[in-house]
Amino acid sequence: MDPERVGAVVTRATGVVLSRAVWRLLTSRLGWSLQRPERRAAERDDSEIARWIAHEWPRIKKGP
Repeated sequence: MDPERVGAVVTRATGVVLSRAVWRLLTSRLGWSLQRPERRAAERDDSEIARWIAHEWPRIKKGP
């Protein structure tokens, strides 16, 4: 976690400047942490993807 980067994003998005004290409050006292998104969608259906690749992709693909 980089407080400077997070602070820059918050300032750019809201115009509010966060101090290091606020960052420490969020992380230590409130237990906030950096959240990273999953790399794949929760709704992913692998069997439907395989069906689409086998049946639809060859139909719409251009070239040999």
